[in-house]
Amino acid sequence: MNNTRPHFAPLLRSNFAHLEYASRILEQAVEALGRLPGIGRKTALRLALHLVRSKPEYNHQLVEALVKLTDEIKRCRVCHNLSDTDVCAICTQPKRDTHLLCVVEDIRDVLAIEATGQFNGRYHVLGGLISPMDGIGPAELEIDSLLARLEPEAIRELIFALGATVEGDSTAFYLFRKLPPGIEIRVTAISRGIGVGDPLEFADELSLGRSIVHRIPYENTLQR
Repeated sequence: MNNTRPHFAPLLRSNFAHLEYASRILEQAVEALGRLPGIGRKTALRLALHLVRSKPEYNHQLVEALVKLTDEIKRCRVCHNLSDTDVCAICTQPKRDTHLLCVVEDIRDVLAIEATGQFNGRYHVLGGLISPMDGIGPAELEIDSLLARLEPEAIRELIFALGATVEGDSTAFYLFRKLPPGIEIRVTAISRGIGVGDPLEFADELSLGRSIVHRIPYENTLQR
């Protein structure tokens, strides 16, 4: 009797993908939830059953939020962050230092930096990093729109807050070389409190906050 469970457990796991549902509606919900990153079929079923047991008003609220996320959310036309309006709340916030511009790879990096409470400037979201292996070149990123902001917005300091990866370093170097000649602007990079090879979004708030506060001239990073 003690050996029954170990023999049946692998069998149950292997046949789970071929499970027949009594409800086609439940099966469709599991299939849809299973498309989310990091969600396997077993977890998708658990989530679907949780929704079945939830109050109807909660499920309706979730559906409404997902519909708005699909149909109404926009990209800020200035910094390319996610926004409810044409220009995001960060770009229009009057207390922000409009002459301080932080360049990040992704929207998740904006959220990570904002969580530190150590930065009061504005952002520019590139939408990725230069990565020839993945077919991503400068033309696929928001680089031209970044360069177009520098003089009209009288940017005094440009901060490269990109991950400590080969792609992050390559993108920062490309941006540095693309700056208009003769432009008077301080170019800095976050200090290397962030582990080499780590994306910015995975850094803890304390380390990331210190890296922003103790940023260094970008030229110094080229001497490594």
